[in-house]
Amino acid sequence: MPKTIPVPRFCPRSRTRQSLAVEDAPKAVPAVWLDATKSVSRQTFAAGNSTTKPAASALPLTRAAVARQTPGGLRLRIFVVLVAGIVGGLLGGAAASAQDRSLKNNPELSQYFEAEVSQLEQQNDLTRFKTLEDWQKVQPQLREQLYDMLGLSPRPEKTPLEPEITGTTEHPEFLVERVHFQSMPGLYVTGNFYRPRNVEGPLPTILYVCGHGQVKKDGISFGNKTHYQHHGGWFARNGYCCLTIDTLQLGEIEGIHHGTHRENRWWWNSRGYTPAGVEAWNCIRALDYLETRPEVDAKRLGVTGRSGGGAYSWWIAALDERIQCAVPVAGITSLRDHVVNGCVEGHCDCMFMVNTFRWDYATVAALVAPRTLLISNTDKDSIFPLEGVVDIHRQVRHIYDLHGAGKNLGLQITEGPHEDTQELHIHAFRWFNRFFRNDKSMIEKTAVKFFDPAQLKVFATLPTDEVNTRIDEIFVPQAESSAGTGNLPQRLRERCFRAWPDADSGWSADSNVRTEPIDIGPLVEGNSDDLRGFRVHLESQPHVALSFDVVHQDGASLEGIRSVELLVTDFEDHSLPAALRSRISAETLVIIFNPRGTGIHGWSGDEKKQIQIQRRFQLTGTTADAMRIWDIRRVVQTARRHCPEATVQVSGATYSMNQLGAIATLFESGVRFTGDEQLFADPMKWPSILNLSRTVTPAELEAAIVR
Repeated sequence: MPKTIPVPRFCPRSRTRQSLAVEDAPKAVPAVWLDATKSVSRQTFAAGNSTTKPAASALPLTRAAVARQTPGGLRLRIFVVLVAGIVGGLLGGAAASAQDRSLKNNPELSQYFEAEVSQLEQQNDLTRFKTLEDWQKVQPQLREQLYDMLGLSPRPEKTPLEPEITGTTEHPEFLVERVHFQSMPGLYVTGNFYRPRNVEGPLPTILYVCGHGQVKKDGISFGNKTHYQHHGGWFARNGYCCLTIDTLQLGEIEGIHHGTHRENRWWWNSRGYTPAGVEAWNCIRALDYLETRPEVDAKRLGVTGRSGGGAYSWWIAALDERIQCAVPVAGITSLRDHVVNGCVEGHCDCMFMVNTFRWDYATVAALVAPRTLLISNTDKDSIFPLEGVVDIHRQVRHIYDLHGAGKNLGLQITEGPHEDTQELHIHAFRWFNRFFRNDKSMIEKTAVKFFDPAQLKVFATLPTDEVNTRIDEIFVPQAESSAGTGNLPQRLRERCFRAWPDADSGWSADSNVRTEPIDIGPLVEGNSDDLRGFRVHLESQPHVALSFDVVHQDGASLEGIRSVELLVTDFEDHSLPAALRSRISAETLVIIFNPRGTGIHGWSGDEKKQIQIQRRFQLTGTTADAMRIWDIRRVVQTARRHCPEATVQVSGATYSMNQLGAIATLFESGVRFTGDEQLFADPMKWPSILNLSRTVTPAELEAAIVR
């Protein structure tokens, strides 16, 4: 029975491929795409099928070969496929209109992330440490990696804090000092320091870090410290000091947390910047400030906070051992919950480190051991699901057990959604009382808000020398000039491309390919009688099926090809530029390729979903752009395998594709970049690749490109 031309696997239903035009459908298949290993029989591919047949020599790519087969029934089959796609799209419209954090409309992408997360779960599971010595050998390195992933390696200079108390708000039982300090010059931290009216000796002190509770009126931000004031009030009424600090985005000076989430600041990835690093640094400097206060017992410092504050509690407790007791509330869950189950879509960038070293989040929690730690959450929290929280506790408990410190770890789950519930308050308060005051009595006073937000505001007028609103541009040091470029690919592999499959010593490329004929009429302006074309399907890595189009001269033999022109494009339209068309000859062929997530391989979903897909890549320690460079490399490798005598020349159809193509040539020998020059002069316009501008200078990168 004649075979139909299959619809490309990544072709969205709303798009039509020129190669599927019924009236222009080719009459046969391309003859061969050779296996250059020579140890395997050359392959002949029927449309939609791959059948291995021995061949004595390369089959010529002739018009006669194209005329030998006519796929009967093609028109009817394509009509059925297109109608099914339209009906499926209409039936799925209602469901798509509701908020959906899944990837059900991108099944292969979903499988890809499932595979990546499963691999990282296995690599990171803390039960791999069999003895305390095993853990203690790596703990310092892990802590330094966390500093690095927060943009804090090397450490910023601890400049003078320049603290200032702008006023005091009084309550019959306690006082609130309205204070600010600078964690670095111009980076202002506003906060409220709660203390009992009568302080007898240094007191245990809590750093309270705030979640996303905005308090703003008439365009004036009072800071989220005012939203969470009831916590500081409770501590002060019960014999503690408490410093409650504003966050970067929701403080009195409003910075930005949502860089990739909604502000399209994808250059944050290249700079290795996350606002989580700013929050962590502000916490470190807050401890420095607390150590200057005579009311504070620096040996009894604790931290707590909810939601975003829960995340910052994790950062500071993991990094700084001055924290002796921690109660992060609703601030952590597993990588699986974030990436596979879509919780990332409910979070801004402050919740995540730049995952250079490809961690799961239990590793962050384990760095608190063996200090006292209560992991606290509700059972119906949709952005910190119970299953992930319990799994993190399971792994961290193993590290505490290795320390013989199981009594220092607790798991507190109460009923409720993602809210600041009284049940969560009480257990946090009792935990601190137990370990800081040796007090196991019942809680008698509840946490109550006593003040109007304006009474807790620190600044009457915002400082003009603040850098809070542009801290993303200056927080993480960028690469400085280094001598030579000889080790550049290695540095990039270590800092930017750890997620590439060949980082695994056991990985091997899938050399299987499948071809189908395409009509080249829409690809070439003017007379195309002397040209032929076919599409090659390959697997870039498991669950990433891609294809590229090949245009060659009629009668050309692959063994005779001496030059392959690879055009990387993000357009569905694969029309050849005139300059490339003119280069096609008996010795030169052209490849047109869309990397993953672009062109014919585009992912389903609106703009918001596309953003959240890209953020999933970030959490697994890579980016979509980084993996697109890997895809380009795979096409280059495939071309070189089948055209072993050819030189591959890479260019891009757009500025961004030129950049990706240029970087890909750094990792493949015998490949030249022929695209635009001066692509990397402005790091703010670099591709979204983790740590790229933190690792290499513009001049160094330009000089390394082989042209």
